[in-house]
Amino acid sequence: MAILTSTYRAPIGLSGGHVQTVFSSVARSVASPYDRTERIDTPDGDFLEAAWAPSVPTPARGAAVLTHGLEGDIHRPYMRGMARTLRHDGWDVLAWNLRGCGTKPNRTLPTYHSGKTEDLACVVEHVQSRGYDTIMLVGFSLGGNLTLKYLGERGVMAPACVRRAVAISTPVDLGPAARQIDRWTNAHYTFYFLRKLRKTIRRKAAMHPGAVSTAPLREIRSLVAFDDAYTAPLNGFANASTYYREASSKPLLTQIERPVLLVNAANDPFLPASSYPFAEAQDHPHVHLEVPDSGGHVGFVTFSESGVYWSEMRAAAFLRGGA
Repeated sequence: MAILTSTYRAPIGLSGGHVQTVFSSVARSVASPYDRTERIDTPDGDFLEAAWAPSVPTPARGAAVLTHGLEGDIHRPYMRGMARTLRHDGWDVLAWNLRGCGTKPNRTLPTYHSGKTEDLACVVEHVQSRGYDTIMLVGFSLGGNLTLKYLGERGVMAPACVRRAVAISTPVDLGPAARQIDRWTNAHYTFYFLRKLRKTIRRKAAMHPGAVSTAPLREIRSLVAFDDAYTAPLNGFANASTYYREASSKPLLTQIERPVLLVNAANDPFLPASSYPFAEAQDHPHVHLEVPDSGGHVGFVTFSESGVYWSEMRAAAFLRGGA
């Protein structure tokens, strides 16, 4: 049975999903664990920005690749926190920015999106070329879907060096998840995401004036509308519905052939019922589903002297080979 009982308990006063989501994002500060950056060239002539956080105990167990969420980057507290925890657990950590989320806009017309697994494949190949024969994957939110889809698409053909993966606060069913975020109770999150996405489109329109128009931005009030106007057509999908269907990892979960841990809090304000794949995880030999009662979206706040959050301790334990 691959449905796990969770050990997470929220601190007193921080049990609410919105409270944990906001607190972990705005009240947490984590010093940068990275010591060097690099640029990874992609086969389509674009590039990805990444940074390394080297293992503290040496030699390293292997490498851990971290993928952030929607409109995030390698410097989000959850990325720095996970990188810090895993490097102290013996991993060389590579955190990467989805294309266009780094210090410079990407060159080509396509953007990053929830199903762009070819970019994750490029990162894995890059890490493998550095001599690592053991690679672990950790993804948050959109990055979690990307990680699970990458493994599901490849099944038994996934690179042998990729041993385990952890996905945290992951919308495995993108259509219902996008509509969930667009609910009025989540209006402040929608406003935040759209403000950043509009800036991205304006930059892209300046770089590709004949291919991208900013006119639809005036009418967009939801993530679904943004995906219909921009994410889908810029990445070769007919519309948002097609994009959500083809980029979702949920239909591919049963094809995963590496041990993975999916942690989705029951009170995550971003996740609809379909993002808790109990049926797919039940009796699955590789997919482990853990649903804490609390935790919010990429929250799982923990107060301790070390500053390490529960989700980071949980990921480290699973990557070491635990259940």
